Amino acid sequence: MDASLEKIAREAGVAIGTLYRHFPTRLDLLIAAFTPRLREFLAGATRAQEMDDPWEGFVCYLENLFTVQAGDRGFNDFLSRRFPENADTEHIHDRMCRQIEDVLTRAQEAGAVRPDITQADIVNLIWSNGRMIDATSTTAPNAWRRHLYLMLDAYRAERAHSIPEPPMTDAQLYAAMAHLSEPK
Repeated sequence: MDASLEKIAREAGVAIGTLYRHFPTRLDLLIAAFTPRLREFLAGATRAQEMDDPWEGFVCYLENLFTVQAGDRGFNDFLSRRFPENADTEHIHDRMCRQIEDVLTRAQEAGAVRPDITQADIVNLIWSNGRMIDATSTTAPNAWRRHLYLMLDAYRAERAHSIPEPPMTDAQLYAAMAHLSEPK
């Protein structure tokens, strides 16, 4: 995500001008590069949404999300951030957020997922899983699966205990995701 465009052009064997002619902005390049992964993810998300059992759909959605996340670190970074200045990425992220809400709400309405879990909790899980993948990719590349299943147990309705901190609001979540895409 943060590689210099000059380095990308050099590794692709093209001049920087050629890169800019085809991709006027970094986000244009990222969207083109991540479109295949995005299609893979969205197809898996649709399968999860269509499952008969709401809990299994919720689990399938998260497994699909994290499998794609583990398979492509750049895509993981893309999923974790918002880019308010780009309508295309906002549309993609809005669609993903609706999917998260759909599978989460359906599982909650079925009594399978604790009612106080929010979209922000799922995004926090995406962030923590991304860090887990970074830390274990060469030593234990599937360690993220254990973390996911520990969290799934925590999300079960029958395991619910009160949580002392309220979830982030939608505005706080959006601001946090946008903050991640700010230049450092």
